[in-house]
Amino acid sequence: MTSTTTAATGADPARKRSKRSSGGSLGRYIIIRALLIIPTVFILVSVVFLIMRTTGDPITAALGGQLPPDQLAERIHAAGFDRPLIVQYLEYMGGVFTGDFGMTISDNRPVTEVLFTYGSATFELAFYALIVAFVVGIPFGLIAAYFRDKGQDAFLRVFAILCYATPVFFSGLLLKLVFAVWLKWLPVAGRASTGATIEMEFLPNKTGFYTIDAIMTGDPAVLGDVLAHAVLPAIALGLLTAGVFLRLVRTNVIGTLGTDYVDAARSRGVAESRLLRKHAYRPALIPIITVIGLQIAVLLGGAVLTETTFEWKGLGFQLVEYIQARDFVAVQGIVALLAVIVALTNFIVDIIAALIDPRVRY
Repeated sequence: MTSTTTAATGADPARKRSKRSSGGSLGRYIIIRALLIIPTVFILVSVVFLIMRTTGDPITAALGGQLPPDQLAERIHAAGFDRPLIVQYLEYMGGVFTGDFGMTISDNRPVTEVLFTYGSATFELAFYALIVAFVVGIPFGLIAAYFRDKGQDAFLRVFAILCYATPVFFSGLLLKLVFAVWLKWLPVAGRASTGATIEMEFLPNKTGFYTIDAIMTGDPAVLGDVLAHAVLPAIALGLLTAGVFLRLVRTNVIGTLGTDYVDAARSRGVAESRLLRKHAYRPALIPIITVIGLQIAVLLGGAVLTETTFEWKGLGFQLVEYIQARDFVAVQGIVALLAVIVALTNFIVDIIAALIDPRVRY
């Protein structure tokens, strides 16, 4: 009796130590992953800065041939671009880490203002596209796994390949042609109609997120107009990621359905559809969570072409405008922000994966 009690009481501290150790390990993992964001962003921003400078100083790139040589030299000196490259680099990096990305050359605006003004549009588009990717990719992946090696499975696999292999600008133009031009169901381009935009502009505390601003107006017609404008861009961009999710879900569901515990449940007479819902669905979502970080980068890259195709005035649209104007200061700021977003997203995804997936070691 005494030995049993001792063993029991001895086991409790051991379990507590195990929990404390696990919690501490998770804490260290989070700290390490958070600290890795700094060198990641540092390297990405540095690479962008050096690439931009390979063509010379931004003033000459943007205004060369438009100003007399003396005025051009004066502008270069005033902006400090005639100083040694290492001095410019250190000053730029110091500004980045304090939130100062400089002034645009083409329209003389603070780059931070550009980021706040147009960043909300890109985030909104990426959010809608991610919803499309989940709504299309996960159910279709389950269906493909359920009908493995049958006609439905073959069709959905071809569909997945077409989703992530078709250029987003081509799918966008095709969607515009069918649903906006031929059927006239949806708007051709833009984030909202002129009337809805004007109504949202008079809001005292507008956010820049049109969906939120449309709700704040209290006018259902404005909200409907905003959502209608978002449908085609979100589908064009979301299908790019939906194909990846579809194949991931299919592969992992098929793998889960072949495990021993599923075979045991099947032998007890559990229906195949129930096995799919209860045993194979959740494990299949884990790999999707782990690749969301990478897919956010894909969505942001695809947003450049999507926003240009649909005249969705976000960071991607402005990035193209500034590249055409050879405004490399603005380009640096936009790319730096996108790099920070991707780094932070991967950090959050890694933490979520560590919490829900026991196979992740930390």
